[in-house]
Amino acid sequence: MKLSLGPYGLGTAPLGGLFSPVSEQQAEQALAAAWEAGIRYFDTAPHYGTGLAEERLGRFLRGLPGRAAGEAIVSTKVGRVLVPGQGEEDGFPGRTQYVRVRDYSRDGVLRSLDDSLRRTGLDRFDLVFIHDPDDHWEQAAGEAYPALAELRDQGVIGAIGAGMNQAEMLTRFVRETDVDTVLVAGRYTLLDRSAAEELLPECERRGVAVVAAGVFNSGVLAGGTTYDYDAAPPAVLRRARELAGICASYGVPLPAAALLFPHRHPAVTTVLFGARSAEEVREDLDLAATPVPAELWEELDHAG
Repeated sequence: MKLSLGPYGLGTAPLGGLFSPVSEQQAEQALAAAWEAGIRYFDTAPHYGTGLAEERLGRFLRGLPGRAAGEAIVSTKVGRVLVPGQGEEDGFPGRTQYVRVRDYSRDGVLRSLDDSLRRTGLDRFDLVFIHDPDDHWEQAAGEAYPALAELRDQGVIGAIGAGMNQAEMLTRFVRETDVDTVLVAGRYTLLDRSAAEELLPECERRGVAVVAAGVFNSGVLAGGTTYDYDAAPPAVLRRARELAGICASYGVPLPAAALLFPHRHPAVTTVLFGARSAEEVREDLDLAATPVPAELWEELDHAG
């Protein structure tokens, strides 16, 4: 199924409290700013704050006037089932009332989707990703994918895909299953272009849409000090400073180039960015409107 997600979408991991808590008001204001700016694609997952991001997104959409919520395109993910108990924060401080249990079985998929529908209050999801099955290929491809394909055929969900922080297994999903979309996080950025080796060409050949996420590599390309959800190594920090210097010589902020870079590949349909506040949403969208001269792309390509 072909979905029109738009050039940019909002990822809700930060609104689930990734790295540090976000208040209810702050999350609502961020979602409102995205909506007012024309964003209609929102990505969430049970993993994000053990359900908090799904709950907040659902409340926001249900609070929209009239039939406006019908314009929204929502994706969630399967692969982690939430079980009541004392769990780990796992990057989301203060959210320990559930244990995350990896489950890519058919029953796990159905339970996860039922739970996500309950948390969001939605009737269906437009897109469902198999989430981070790095060590679970057999069950993810042998059980989760067929279960989602059946739901897609029945019209229960709109489209299916896989979302990961690596390109190799996503390439395998594209070659061995009939996914509609892949979400590749952090592997097609100014710092890491590994998805361009096989994944993106394969998606282009097969008509599989690519959602590029993690374009700031967890923050280091936006002036932060984190890389792939952890403290950035000194070599990565030096590399980010080098790229920032190149961009500055053309009057372009590094985060603007990072946001715009994935759209240079024809397989990438959507860039997904996360934001913790309305100010961050507006700042990111302003950055995405920055003109970037061809000469800068050439120099960044050469430097890469």
